[in-house]
Amino acid sequence: MTTGKLARSTGLYFEEFSPGDQVVSMGRTITEADIVNFAALSGDWNLIHTDAEYSQGQLFGQRVAHGLLILSIASGLSVRLGFMEETILAFRSIGEWRFQRPVFIGDTVRVRLTVDETKAMPRLGGGLVTFKVDVLNQKDEVVQRGTWEMLVKAQPA
Repeated sequence: MTTGKLARSTGLYFEEFSPGDQVVSMGRTITEADIVNFAALSGDWNLIHTDAEYSQGQLFGQRVAHGLLILSIASGLSVRLGFMEETILAFRSIGEWRFQRPVFIGDTVRVRLTVDETKAMPRLGGGLVTFKVDVLNQKDEVVQRGTWEMLVKAQPA
């Protein structure tokens, strides 16, 4: 479901964002390779992520994807939407991020971004756009949520 200009596949300037605009990304299925590669990259070899036998006796009964892996995938899915292309100056903050449900191998996640507020920052060449971000699984359950603030270029004069 998309509303507003976020459905556009090219970079949006600060002035083109409106509170309430919303877009949902395509899905991405989490694989064992994703988890192993993230463990190697991050150095986080916690057994709850990497040991199937160990994980069977733990809270969720199976391996769980790293929370930061899912956050990273959410960022990538968001960039693939296109509206950030060549107009994002900086990713400024992640606010009040919550890991609400586990994500398992075989789960498919997607991202719902909603513009929450905008604040002009002309001396920085654009403005701050705050997004409410929900990472959803294949059951439409929120697995992670929070806010992202991005500095976005102003339209050329």
